[in-house]
Amino acid sequence: MHNIEQQIQSWVELNQIPGAVLDISLGSKLRWHKEWGSYSDGQMIRDIKYNTMFDAASLTKVTATLPAILLLEQQKQLSLNDPVQKYIPDFRHGLITIRQLLQHSSGLPADLPRVDRYEPRDVVKDILQQELVYETGTKVVYSDLGFILLGSVIEELTRQRLSEFVTKQIFQPLGMKDTTFTPDESLKERIAATEADGNGYIVGQVHDEKCYQMGGISGSAGMFTTAADLLLYARSWLTSEESLLTPGQRELCVTNPFQGRGLGWEVWQGQPVIPSCGSTWPFGSFGHTGFTGTSLWIEPHSELIVVFMTNAVHYGRSNPIRELRPLVHEAIYSSLVGD
Repeated sequence: MHNIEQQIQSWVELNQIPGAVLDISLGSKLRWHKEWGSYSDGQMIRDIKYNTMFDAASLTKVTATLPAILLLEQQKQLSLNDPVQKYIPDFRHGLITIRQLLQHSSGLPADLPRVDRYEPRDVVKDILQQELVYETGTKVVYSDLGFILLGSVIEELTRQRLSEFVTKQIFQPLGMKDTTFTPDESLKERIAATEADGNGYIVGQVHDEKCYQMGGISGSAGMFTTAADLLLYARSWLTSEESLLTPGQRELCVTNPFQGRGLGWEVWQGQPVIPSCGSTWPFGSFGHTGFTGTSLWIEPHSELIVVFMTNAVHYGRSNPIRELRPLVHEAIYSSLVGD
């Protein structure tokens, strides 16, 4: 692991990333974690620690929204083949199903036109006005919009805010005590700052503009968490004893991917665009990333879990995190599992 430590340390020294937390588990054989670097919160420089909380960005999709939908399916409150319109009557595209939103194959555009984060916006209303940009079910276009709608479906069925439902039904049962939406002011000193904003940095408020305009809670972004909590969550995808989901549900999400997408998860199956785990991980590995610089990858055969948390957007949006992630993941797999 020494070469991996040196690699990440060099990225910090070269100002490619402000810092990182790496947390690795290999079944029952190994648990290893380390942290690097620091960041400015606009007032002072703070070291990144093992218990630093990160804005998880799109990891929200697979850590909150996906399991919430699957729990509602378990409870027979919905079917994955139900039309979205059944729960959101104002959704005009009557053939699109819950499953297609989960798999990013709905036909919805990837995003809304960007507006300033501080400009008031009715995000869901804007999504409901969107035309489809391709024929439903014919390809995968990764879309925040589908997962925002899934968050609305969850709130409609549970009559709770998404944050309340997932805290009670997912985070607390799994022991994820440092995972939350709209974190309390008392946690601010533990939260890694993201992007520059005015004369300071965004700290403790969600980085994603659409989620910010929704009050910090959405099905696409908004979750804050630690590396340790994400590793707990990842383990729940490997063993029935620790899982809230049935084996059939877990298998459904990561087998038979379409153009590299399972339900929620990105799945490595040899697709043309190599995912952030790199090409040397075995087919069937699954994971997800977050725009702020976070990622989680799982290799089910060896039970390898890699949580790599950074606040890369601290240095702006044109950062090299997409190029760096495969390097660290391939080095970890080579070091711990090999051919």
